[in-house]
Amino acid sequence: MSKHLRSLIWPLPALLTWLLSWIVFLGLSHIIFWWLALLLAGAVSSLASLWGHSWWRRLMIAAGFPLSFVVLSASQLPAWGWLLPLALLLLIYPINAWRDAPLFPTPAQALQGLAKVVELPEQAMVLDAGCGMGDGLRALRSELPDARLHGLEWSWPLTLACALRCPWARVRRGDIWLADWSSYQLVYLFQRPESMGRAAVKAAIEMQPGSWLVSLDFKLPGMEATACLEGNSRHKVWIYAMPLDGAERG
Repeated sequence: MSKHLRSLIWPLPALLTWLLSWIVFLGLSHIIFWWLALLLAGAVSSLASLWGHSWWRRLMIAAGFPLSFVVLSASQLPAWGWLLPLALLLLIYPINAWRDAPLFPTPAQALQGLAKVVELPEQAMVLDAGCGMGDGLRALRSELPDARLHGLEWSWPLTLACALRCPWARVRRGDIWLADWSSYQLVYLFQRPESMGRAAVKAAIEMQPGSWLVSLDFKLPGMEATACLEGNSRHKVWIYAMPLDGAERG
């Protein structure tokens, strides 16, 4: 689906998504409660929006159906019905995950060359902390095919989507900051710059000597990277061997 949506000329992806959402809503509203049909149709547009090239396109894809529904049904919509779009948004992006990175997928070739830098034992445990829809796990698999890959994601819909896209990985829902990183030989992050200080402290406290922390784009503040991969895409990959020298410990 993603390849087809990306190959279409804009705004065809948005128009087709809105049409599909309306078909789902009209089809289901005859057999289930209308509000449940609305939520399911909204889920279709929200999931389809994840393949937009930019955030404004994703917003247009996701918002088109609920906005058109509100406009057409404004006089008939009960007061509590206006909360349904917000409920759907909170389902995809829970409030306590807003401080972390929004859904920016890892480019397919961004981690190319990682296996030449990190030294991992056979069947090493590797975690994608904040795995989204699984693009990071796929990039990790292409570089570390013998590793045991794990994904951790807070959003239920994204966890499900990631598990479906990456059946060879163990994907579960959870908070990356409460999870224990000590059993992993490599932890991969693609978070906000503001989150990297917190990641450095957590890695320094929990990760074992000889393990690795890998961050796409954003450096750990005050830490010198063991290596940096660049040239595979517009992104840089910062690689840190444990233990981290000079990291603040709790």
